[in-house]
Amino acid sequence: MDPIIIEGTPKTPSVKFDSKQGLIEIKGRSIPENSIEFYKPLVDWLEQYAAEPAQKTNVNINLEYFNTSSSKCILDIFKKLEAIYKAKNEVIVNWHYEEDDEDMLEAGEDYESIIRIPFKMIEVED
Repeated sequence: MDPIIIEGTPKTPSVKFDSKQGLIEIKGRSIPENSIEFYKPLVDWLEQYAAEPAQKTNVNINLEYFNTSSSKCILDIFKKLEAIYKAKNEVIVNWHYEEDDEDMLEAGEDYESIIRIPFKMIEVED
């Protein structure tokens, strides 16, 4: 399976999805013009990945800001990961947030309350 690597822009996050490493990374700002268009290939990739996931999947989310439409797409990604986890595969979400950013911490906690995957809240210094 080919990895997905997308360079970040001021409106879209950088993305690295690598099946060989079992690595899912989303970093930066997520305010694309069309969130569904941006995230659909990622959700589709995860659907394929779910057929043969790595033994352990590390998910690193390090967003400084995302808009409402991105939050729905991120939830779709977490739902695909939850299916992988429920199929008895190890999945760990590392939710990074800046130490003063309570909104981003709360967003991570909100996802954690919805999705049944282990989350680690990781405080990052500015």
